[in-house]
Amino acid sequence: MPPRPLRFWPWVAILAVVAAAIAAGWQLWRGGEAPPVSYVTAPVERGSIEDTVTAIGMLQPLGFVDVGTQVSGQLGKLHVDVGDRLAQGDLLAEIVSTIYQARVEAGRAQLLAQRAQLADRQAQLMLARQQFERQERLMRENATSQDAQQSAAAVFGSAAAQVEVLKAQIQNTESTLKADEANLSYTRIYAPMAGTVVSLSAKQGQTLNANQQAPIILRIADLSTMTVTAQVSEADVGRLTLGMDAYFTTLGLGSKRWQGTLRKILPTPEVINNVVLYNALFDVPNPSGELMTQMTAQVFFVAAAAENALLIPVAALLPLQSGRPSRVGGDSRPRPETTVPRGEAASAAGGRRTVQVLREDGTVEQRAVRIGVANRVAVQVLDGLSEGEQVIVGGRRPVQTPGEAPRPAPQPRLS
Repeated sequence: MPPRPLRFWPWVAILAVVAAAIAAGWQLWRGGEAPPVSYVTAPVERGSIEDTVTAIGMLQPLGFVDVGTQVSGQLGKLHVDVGDRLAQGDLLAEIVSTIYQARVEAGRAQLLAQRAQLADRQAQLMLARQQFERQERLMRENATSQDAQQSAAAVFGSAAAQVEVLKAQIQNTESTLKADEANLSYTRIYAPMAGTVVSLSAKQGQTLNANQQAPIILRIADLSTMTVTAQVSEADVGRLTLGMDAYFTTLGLGSKRWQGTLRKILPTPEVINNVVLYNALFDVPNPSGELMTQMTAQVFFVAAAAENALLIPVAALLPLQSGRPSRVGGDSRPRPETTVPRGEAASAAGGRRTVQVLREDGTVEQRAVRIGVANRVAVQVLDGLSEGEQVIVGGRRPVQTPGEAPRPAPQPRLS
């Protein structure tokens, strides 16, 4: 005998449909209600702020000289090495001087011979003068012939000319000897300034040819003052002014800062990969010698600065084009994740801007403030806010998963 159908199944189906309708209505009703906003705030704090122009720089000594040789020859001896500290006049190197010494000795010998010849010619000149004067007296007394008198005059004139020729030859020899003696002195190379040997370009025993250009042996630099050459982009160079403060840090010396003052902006730029860069120079003292040649520097030119100032994040500034936010139940809601470009904040320095302040009772107040120095992160508030107040920098709506129970509205966060 087949089983009888159960009579309560239709009621079960009806109850399931009603439950599904109630659940769908609940989801529809909950989806039409806006989830509460969780405000992201930041306190108004006191601190220091700088508006800077950043650049990458290279360190070079303020004073340096490349020491070369003025004569050709073999580098016989090198008396210094890299890192040696020198005083002005210290002996640096010696060129083998055999040829130059021989030239000087030959010139001196030739000069001695010419001076001896001059003495002989001067003696002959004296004799010729005496003979000429005697013939002149005899001619006045008609005691000699005119031919003898003319011959004596010719001999006297020739002797005088020979003396002048030898004097000219001696002067030429003396001049050549001075050049040879100078070349001999150039074989000993001395330090033209006090400083430190920072590089060597030649080695002992190397042959140097100075006929076409002066070969460089070494470089001496005064490391007590270093020059920073910073490459500034054409977009930022207009913000630089001579005399403005600057500082830099280096890769190997941690966060230590070196201070300086901008002294020169070179007018001719360098173009690197189609990027136009201008060289800005400033000097820093280096008494300890920590800074060395060719070090890389992260440079900051201080365009504006403020100490013990009221600061808020740049993100707290509402965009300039924004109007008054709508109010719901006496409360105004900020735009989510509002950001302000750095250029816009900096250009408005000293002007009026608008921020939103979260009160202790959870309501939001829109307030006008006057700002000062601004950078990419923070901005100085000159008036309109007090220390400790909370400014809104953004907001977000909590995410709910399907079927999740409604979340309670979060309490406003004050930090």
